[in-house]
Amino acid sequence: MTHWKLGIVGGSGLYALDGLENVCSEAVDTPWGAPSAPLTHGTLNGVDLVFLPRHGAGHRLPPSAIPFRANIAALKMAGCTDIVSVSACGSLREHLAPGQFVIVDQYVDRTVGRERSFFGEGCVAHVPMARPVCARLAGLIGDAGEAEGIPVQRGGTYLAIEGPQFSTRAESELYRHWGMDVIGMTNMPEARLAREAELPYASIAMVTDYDCWHDGEESVDVPSVLRVMRDNTVKAKALLERLAHRLSEHERTPAPDGTETVLDTALINAPGARDPVTVEKLRCIAARLL
Repeated sequence: MTHWKLGIVGGSGLYALDGLENVCSEAVDTPWGAPSAPLTHGTLNGVDLVFLPRHGAGHRLPPSAIPFRANIAALKMAGCTDIVSVSACGSLREHLAPGQFVIVDQYVDRTVGRERSFFGEGCVAHVPMARPVCARLAGLIGDAGEAEGIPVQRGGTYLAIEGPQFSTRAESELYRHWGMDVIGMTNMPEARLAREAELPYASIAMVTDYDCWHDGEESVDVPSVLRVMRDNTVKAKALLERLAHRLSEHERTPAPDGTETVLDTALINAPGARDPVTVEKLRCIAARLL
């Protein structure tokens, strides 16, 4: 057994965490460049945390410019055992009103042009993504949200789009027809990369709007998102504090879904066919195996 060390990726509206003790900031570099911002190390209710604002200080990075590989690599290098993603999203379902939190359990990735893997020429890997979210971590988050009185839906499919523009009405209706629950721009390829780095990952999707499909609501725009986002951020901080308290009461055991050893059966090219330069670059996220 070991201790929890949570990596928290803060999305729109969540650029810092309150109540941290033993706080220090660390500027880091990875083989894929610098992450979105320096890492903030601290403890919350006795649990070690590493906080990283996905969009950088002052929300300077649009979705397509986020250095996803550097972010995940930096959290892995910092010794994180698990990653909790916090993200604003739009709702594609009537019952998922603004202010609702969805603990995502599935994704459909419609992003284009983003680097979605640490692996590639020189060292080839194919990790399974059938269940992209750690059920144990998602369950703990759901428990913490309900204990805080936050309206939480356990499970839901997140549709990831490239952005930075919001959807057209036709696109929004199409995604509803597909059975999607929420829509956002940042959880992919983040979830894919976390799996490759053998880090259990779960996502809190905070609904801010009804996208643009809802006849009784204004189409999504930045001012309307910001109004709801402020309240959501307060709730997200309370949820994370409650989650840390729950984790502090239990030693951590390996993730039941096997994420921490997923590379054992993912590397496909023979050791002798692997490029030494590529292998050395990958050691920061796959040292256990390489």
